[in-house]
Amino acid sequence: MASTRTPTHRPSSLRSTDSASSPINPIAEETISADGSITAAAPLTETSPLLPSPKSRRNLYDKYLHSPKSQPQAKPRSVWNSILILLSIFFFAITASIILKNLLGEFDDPTSPTSPFPGTDPRGRRHPAILATGRKAGVATENLICSKIGMDVLREKGTAVDAAIAGTLCIGVLNMFSSGIGGGGFMIVRDATPCFDRSGKGGEGGGDCVERLTIDFRETAPAAANKTMYVGRVPKAQFGGLAVGIPGELRGLEEAHKRFGKLPWKRLVQPSVELAKGSRVSKELARRLGYFGGFMLDDPVWRQIFVDESTGEVKKEGDILERKAYAKTLQTIADHGPDAFYSGPIAEHLVNTTQSHGGILTMEDMATYKVVVKPAISGSWLGRKVYTTDAPTSGPILLSILNQLSLIPDFITGEPTSLNMHRFIETLKFGFGQRTELADPAYLAPEDVERIAEISTIEEAQSIVPNITDDRTHPLEYYNPKFDIINDHGTMHLSILDSHGQAIALTSTVNLIFGSHVMDPHTGVILNDEMDDTSTPGVPNAFGLAPSPYNYPEAGKRPLSSTCPTIIERDGEVEMVLGGSGGSRIFSSVLQTIFNWVLWRMDLSEAIEAPRVHHQLLPKQLSVETGYSNKTLAGLKGRGHEVSWIDIDLGIAEVQAIAVGGGKGRRRRVWAASDSRKGGVAVAI
Repeated sequence: MASTRTPTHRPSSLRSTDSASSPINPIAEETISADGSITAAAPLTETSPLLPSPKSRRNLYDKYLHSPKSQPQAKPRSVWNSILILLSIFFFAITASIILKNLLGEFDDPTSPTSPFPGTDPRGRRHPAILATGRKAGVATENLICSKIGMDVLREKGTAVDAAIAGTLCIGVLNMFSSGIGGGGFMIVRDATPCFDRSGKGGEGGGDCVERLTIDFRETAPAAANKTMYVGRVPKAQFGGLAVGIPGELRGLEEAHKRFGKLPWKRLVQPSVELAKGSRVSKELARRLGYFGGFMLDDPVWRQIFVDESTGEVKKEGDILERKAYAKTLQTIADHGPDAFYSGPIAEHLVNTTQSHGGILTMEDMATYKVVVKPAISGSWLGRKVYTTDAPTSGPILLSILNQLSLIPDFITGEPTSLNMHRFIETLKFGFGQRTELADPAYLAPEDVERIAEISTIEEAQSIVPNITDDRTHPLEYYNPKFDIINDHGTMHLSILDSHGQAIALTSTVNLIFGSHVMDPHTGVILNDEMDDTSTPGVPNAFGLAPSPYNYPEAGKRPLSSTCPTIIERDGEVEMVLGGSGGSRIFSSVLQTIFNWVLWRMDLSEAIEAPRVHHQLLPKQLSVETGYSNKTLAGLKGRGHEVSWIDIDLGIAEVQAIAVGGGKGRRRRVWAASDSRKGGVAVAI
């Protein structure tokens, strides 16, 4: 029987209750000022900003904080002399302490962040955070309805892939601002069926009988794409028909179903058909409409679905949303399969609408789209095997950063202090430098493909770690970026594990919020703006970095992506299934979730909910979510980081994850958690 619970512990600035609007009580070292901002006390030694009862550890600067041994003193000749001596010692100690603490960044920053998001409070969260617990299986998506739809599939003895197909299509209906059949993405599948077939027991057991495949269903550039297509008109890569790549989501789901599915295709699509006919606007969709839906007021295609004509405003939470054309399209796909999307009337409508908005998509582009299937790339980390997706995703960077930090013993055995946060940030900066060398391998020279393979090796990490300095950060060029930084957007992610050991981590996207802002009126399909993830030839940026020629648009090329769907195994069995959404923040969010769970022993929900840091080399600012103590941030500022606050409730990057532990048999536990930043709720049985 599945059980859901609010995590028993959550750091004060992000502890959730049954109500998203309930007040949050601070932990002892935080105080709340009259304006609602948080400040943190500054104890003598720095402890974890995230853990409730951290182990006692020597402070990095302990040797500077101990007083020298006292010298023998002559006996005072009077009481007044004794008092004067004691006062002198006292004032000397206070002065020395002030000087040392200022030097070491141990005082709180006197300014506390206020929320830039109207109506939120940095003490609380917009949505509750729920940890689902079971013994057999888990489904983690960014919407409770979609998690339940996926779990229904598992209860009917469907596979994890079956559940992922149903869940992905559901997200495309309810959170259409993130994904849909007009987009594309990547997945990694761990299939233990061969082990199950051989042993007749359960499907776990590891060894070489387990298959771990990745399916690349990323949107590709139309055949008419060329390297200079956005020169002098860069905005057209974001909005309008010219931004549209060939959608790949349905072909990806189809490929996964053929290889790993069990239930009929129609059974997996039908729940989304019914949802598209009519559903209520969720709190998260209402928020996105309020912030990004202004363009809908002047576009009749969008207006008829997303605007309440009685008020003249975009729809609010609880309003009924009917996507009748989309429901009809999904019904056709349910009855006739994905081929109905890539040829025939549906494809014709998509092509005509794209071209009428200035695009170059053709019927041949649709008909010739192909997915790429290949083995997952992997690395070893702390006795585990980490499997993820290869380029053009950022999977190689995730493995590289894990390797780098595994070579720093104090990070692996320590706590999330400002020093370890600094070390992680430095690896992120080196990682984004490496990321400028990634692109679609099919369009790279052999030596460039070999270079990508080197990035995820321990030898590469060994060459980087000596350059990570504990006392300071460095200028841009120190991290060896070859080209400008690509800043991608959007996405949704889901993670699923079934009772037979099949696991899937899937990330799909239409890129920017509501994609290209082009919706076909006949099919209801929202089209992606994935071409915005390519590079445009031109002058170097303000830092002297030229756009990456590896990522220029070319016919059939897949743009660079920050996604990194990941499966972690220990002793041949699944330990974690996770991934994220949020553009360039994805792999930094996934990494911090892994560290929180594996190294810092948070429960899975805590690991996801904890505030995060992010640095992508350009811009130069360190982005920090509200929830960290000012003292910890002072330690980062003292090392030269330019800190900028971001409200944790903005929901810029989110993680969905499954974790397994406790042992085998009845001791086995499956935990599932979805990120409250986006209102996600997971389920488990």
